[in-house]
Amino acid sequence: MTAPSMSAPHWLSAAEAGRAFAAKTLSPVELLTALLARIETLDPKLNAFIRLDADAAMQAARQAEAEIAAGRGRGPLHGVPVGIKDIIDVVGLPTTAHSKILVNNIAKADAVVIQKLRQAGAVIMGKLSTHEFAIGGPSFDLPFPPARNPWNPDHHPGGSSSGSGSGVAAGLFPLALGTDTGGSVRNPASACGIVGLKPTYGLVSRRGVFPLSFTLDHVGPLARTVADNALLLDAIAGHDPGDPGSAATQTRQFGRLLDRGVRGLRIGFVRHFHERDVPAHPEVAAALEDVARVLQAEGADVRTVTLPTLTEFAGINRVILCSEAWSIHAPWLRERPGDYGQLARRRLLPGAFMTAGDYVGAQRRRAELIAAVEDQLREYDVLLCASSMDPASRLDEPEETARTYPRQARTPFNVTGHPAVAMMAGLAQNGLPVSVQFVGRYFDDATVLRVAAAYEKATGWHKKKPPIG
Repeated sequence: MTAPSMSAPHWLSAAEAGRAFAAKTLSPVELLTALLARIETLDPKLNAFIRLDADAAMQAARQAEAEIAAGRGRGPLHGVPVGIKDIIDVVGLPTTAHSKILVNNIAKADAVVIQKLRQAGAVIMGKLSTHEFAIGGPSFDLPFPPARNPWNPDHHPGGSSSGSGSGVAAGLFPLALGTDTGGSVRNPASACGIVGLKPTYGLVSRRGVFPLSFTLDHVGPLARTVADNALLLDAIAGHDPGDPGSAATQTRQFGRLLDRGVRGLRIGFVRHFHERDVPAHPEVAAALEDVARVLQAEGADVRTVTLPTLTEFAGINRVILCSEAWSIHAPWLRERPGDYGQLARRRLLPGAFMTAGDYVGAQRRRAELIAAVEDQLREYDVLLCASSMDPASRLDEPEETARTYPRQARTPFNVTGHPAVAMMAGLAQNGLPVSVQFVGRYFDDATVLRVAAAYEKATGWHKKKPPIG
């Protein structure tokens, strides 16, 4: 076993673990054993897991180890552990959505993304904390406690893919799946200092994932490095005729451009998002300017661009999300309103008052917002903008969380469906991560990851680890 693997296997990237397996310096069983020990020590402080499926994970790790030893490796994720947000079905396990409503809801089949992970040989570790039905916030009135931020467990880890972000950042597993309807992959990536991608709408199947908003939902990867994010996307992407939103595309090899740098790329900096629309915390604004300087130094042409305001995007997202979510939750909200947590109930109920005219009007304006983004992406390869406008707030300050949670620039790209990645752009003075977002053309997720990889290599922020242990 190599020294890094021996000293801290929990910090190995998925790519590093795969190479160690192939070189026989580390085995899938050894890696999983180390991760299970770390989970036993740290997860009582973080609450990343709703259900750790240790026995099934060990069985899968042993099978992967035997197949790799026999020369039947299935690719770079064979034997690599992955955590799963608990709105994604894993056969035989409860899909609770972190809610009393579904606490006994046992999945009868794997979601398509889980099928794909199993085909790639990945080890499914269990189900991870989320905000209730992927719309509530961090709260204490649910069947399971909220996940916590490994950079400071007194703070939230973002959401709604909260356990996914917390667990990846803490070294409990190298990869996780989350979902993103208004930013719920990119928010925990921003809060926890990791890499979270909302892929192009339709690139990844959502069949077997509990829906929040049919036309806004995405499934996306979270990882500690851009390269790992690309590997996980490779495994889960692909057309699914059983998902009405799935795109018939054969796009693959999302990491093919990671070593090309940004020289010659045109990058549009959407400054008004954080300067005028929702003024960012000064440390976030300074970090974004530094991102632009880094990319310019690496050879990119960075220029200021203008899009519709965040208020417009947020309003359209809200009408569509609330209308579509109400169509899902109306029976339970009428029959069992007290079984919802307060935050989820408060955020779902406005859908009862949306009219057909509201919804159709929002969809018409949505088309205009898409056209505005498309206009800029004809001239620019990638857009640069804020993700979160503030570092994560404390869990015991619900008023501050309510104030800062909507202060973000992620929802525009759920409205438009463009690929968007959020990643660490530094540490605030309080020791919590700040972040940046890159956005690209439809089905050009590879170029978005290319820019992210160039920034990652130039800065090395991904090498910083939370002080939790």
